[in-house]
Amino acid sequence: MVASLAGPAIFHEHLIMAGHPENSPELLHVEQAYRDTNLITLGVALGTALVCALVVSAWCSRRIRGPLERLTEAAQGMAHGRYDTRVPAMGAGAEVEALASSFNTMAARLRSTEDTRRRMLSDLAHEMRTPIAVLTVYCEALQDGVTHWDETTSELMSEQLARLTRLVDDINDVSRAEEGRIDLDRTEQPVGELLRSAVEAHREGYAAKGVALELDVDESAGTVDVDRQRMGQVLGNLLTNALRHTPLGGKVILRAARQGPGQIAIHVADTGDGVSAEHLSHVFERFYRGDTARDRDHGGSGIGLTISKALVEAHGGTLTAASPGPGHGAVFTIQLPPPQLADLPPAREAH
Repeated sequence: MVASLAGPAIFHEHLIMAGHPENSPELLHVEQAYRDTNLITLGVALGTALVCALVVSAWCSRRIRGPLERLTEAAQGMAHGRYDTRVPAMGAGAEVEALASSFNTMAARLRSTEDTRRRMLSDLAHEMRTPIAVLTVYCEALQDGVTHWDETTSELMSEQLARLTRLVDDINDVSRAEEGRIDLDRTEQPVGELLRSAVEAHREGYAAKGVALELDVDESAGTVDVDRQRMGQVLGNLLTNALRHTPLGGKVILRAARQGPGQIAIHVADTGDGVSAEHLSHVFERFYRGDTARDRDHGGSGIGLTISKALVEAHGGTLTAASPGPGHGAVFTIQLPPPQLADLPPAREAH
């Protein structure tokens, strides 16, 4: 294009300099030949470029269309609730493969979320069914005159209502803690005093079941910067969970010791049911229960450990679980940072 525009003028100038008279027939014929050659060359170049562009476009279209169609089909399947849909490797380039990998990751997370939702609804239905059924029976009995309102009936119905209220409060605590909406009133608290308060609050329940509750506090444990009420809630949940899964004659030890410069480790160890390796990594998931029938018999709702983990992380600490296996007990460990680092929450794991 540039040659066809600038070339004739330059060619004309050089012909004049070579001695050809201005407007001579020879000069006009040579310049016309130059213009015709440029036009033919330009036409051939444009035609060739157009054909190449069409060929390359068709090849790229065929190469990308197939993977995009498969991605579209997979997305439509996901939209209809088929969360097990996956996109295989398609060999369509790094960008398309990265898109397919991201789609599969999203599908896996949605599948996990859907499984948790279904399990949560099932467990919620079970947890609410019993108190509602009891309340319904007593209300019908009162209406039919089969029973009368007395202190025993009042206590029983109040207990079932309290159970429903506690379930609602637990669900609310889980949501607030996981979303970081829990306000912590932190103060310096002696570790020994925190643990002794937790033990005293649960000693009667342990004695009633015939399970020993022991306290072992290292005097060098010092203090921690925590919300006393919330940390008491965590310890209470762990002690309740340990009691729930420890049989008559068993033992639970609440232990605290300093680990490293300023870091405090609190252990709740029991000699109870234990946890199998396949379930151990899921014990902190909301409403997760490895042995559903067993946990329902124990009265657990599967929320307490989730709340505890979220609250400990809100304090900048960690909560982990370990167990040699079924029948060999379990150990839950809280690790809290030094007071000056307590405001820094740990990095969350990817799910």
